[in-house]
Amino acid sequence: MAKNEDVKDGVIFPLGDPNVAYQKYFKGQSWLASMVADPALNVGVGNVTFEPGCRNNWHRHNGGFQILLATGGEGWYQEEGSPARKMVPGDVVVVHDGVKHWHGATKDSWFSHVAITAGTAEWLEPVDDEYYTTLAD
Repeated sequence: MAKNEDVKDGVIFPLGDPNVAYQKYFKGQSWLASMVADPALNVGVGNVTFEPGCRNNWHRHNGGFQILLATGGEGWYQEEGSPARKMVPGDVVVVHDGVKHWHGATKDSWFSHVAITAGTAEWLEPVDDEYYTTLAD
């Protein structure tokens, strides 16, 4: 049984729908509950939930930024050239314009975060499976 199973029922915000639109940029299943999708604003806000082992590809936010607010479970965040950082509820990550990074659940826990995002995502290569499995939970 995975840790933090309650995250799949929604923690603060609803689980949302299967993240079909971005599935090709994720390893594993994720869900997205859009919270702000106003075309008059240059920012989107969504609750993203990851099953254990799910993570997104390396990517950048060009001409913008991303702020991640961890709300449930345990996850990882990593910028290129830096070690992976474990995220737990209450952690905040600020990703500056153009910084290559990835984020997702630990291999044995559900994880949820609110993503506040501006700019255009540039999706890159998947996180290496062999590397990911070496991250210590």
